[in-house]
Amino acid sequence: MGTTGTAAGTAVITFTEAELDPYVTHAPTRRWLTGPGLPGVGALLTFDTLRVAGLRTVADSTGDPGHGLAEDLRDQLVIGGLVGIDGPETESVLLDGATGEITTTYFFHDRPDLMDRRPLAPSLQTLLSFATAADELAALRGQFAAYAGRYGPEAVADATAQLLALYESGTDGKVPPFWRLAAVIRPLALIAGPGTRSGLALDLPPRLLDDEFGSRRIVRFEDVDFPTALTHEPTRRFLREVGLPEECAWFTLDTDAPLPTLTEHGADTPEAALPADAAHLIRLGHLVEDTSLVVDGTTGAVLTWSGTDARLRPLNADISTLAVTLWLIQHAKSLDTDHDLTEAYDQLAATLTRTLAVLDPLSCDRTPALPGDDGWRYWPGVFEDEAGGGLYA
Repeated sequence: MGTTGTAAGTAVITFTEAELDPYVTHAPTRRWLTGPGLPGVGALLTFDTLRVAGLRTVADSTGDPGHGLAEDLRDQLVIGGLVGIDGPETESVLLDGATGEITTTYFFHDRPDLMDRRPLAPSLQTLLSFATAADELAALRGQFAAYAGRYGPEAVADATAQLLALYESGTDGKVPPFWRLAAVIRPLALIAGPGTRSGLALDLPPRLLDDEFGSRRIVRFEDVDFPTALTHEPTRRFLREVGLPEECAWFTLDTDAPLPTLTEHGADTPEAALPADAAHLIRLGHLVEDTSLVVDGTTGAVLTWSGTDARLRPLNADISTLAVTLWLIQHAKSLDTDHDLTEAYDQLAATLTRTLAVLDPLSCDRTPALPGDDGWRYWPGVFEDEAGGGLYA
């Protein structure tokens, strides 16, 4: 195996003809692996395992010569993995040395009989072109450079159509779930641009929440509803003019005016059990698991307060990114009807988190930011909780 490049993880991985024997017999795949090769680590894919272990079969990797593994898995070659939102590899990427087909699997070393494959791409060349397109959309460069500075429903629709057409053309219309999710979820990051008019993190398109939830489900507040602790004017203006949905998935808005501070809401809670600045935290509503959603009346930051473990954690950068998060959840649920997004729920959760991280990096940043903050983040956590109902909890 050879590498070219200047840095570990970025060097191109190639093989000699002899190294591919007897594993890879598919001629186009042999030409690719001895020519252009594979990148080390990308945003969505990593092939760095090849540097350490070289080509190996699933049977070799599990230590199972085939007694527990399905027949179609035993001789598949482990060439890399899908990159998780936090970096570590999640699913393993497999190559069929006879056909050039690319699939994925989760390794269950104790129960290889439970392992199966999911389609990813018909060839290495297609796989890398798909990943490149997703990377270019995320960075708004290359074939998606024209979207830089474009935001709103039209930009989302155009980018979705462009990416989906590319993926359909490379798979004869049978787009694997991983790429279908990338095509219909990742462009949603274009729905709102940086805040210039609102004084908040994002400027939402007019009527975004009304159109998604229905105007009757949007609650707008008046100044009389705000406690004196809410001095952050952009937040006050957003709650007056834009509002929030009364309910969405795990979130329920407090509609009993006026909005209480956390101190007022927890009047029966010993003061020592509340955060030090509870009098400046305004309770907007609650999430599941006895968790209050609060906004800092001075800065506009949106946080969660768990009465169970007496812990304050960041939730969203501000009220605008909270609103977009709720929109993203609701819109994903509506898209599921047409695109069967929950077919690969684990990949859906990861794609939602990547998309939210573009709109609101703080909401997915696990770096401890507050006293006692353990780094757990609510939205990624509940996206991943398929056993607890996930998007349909």
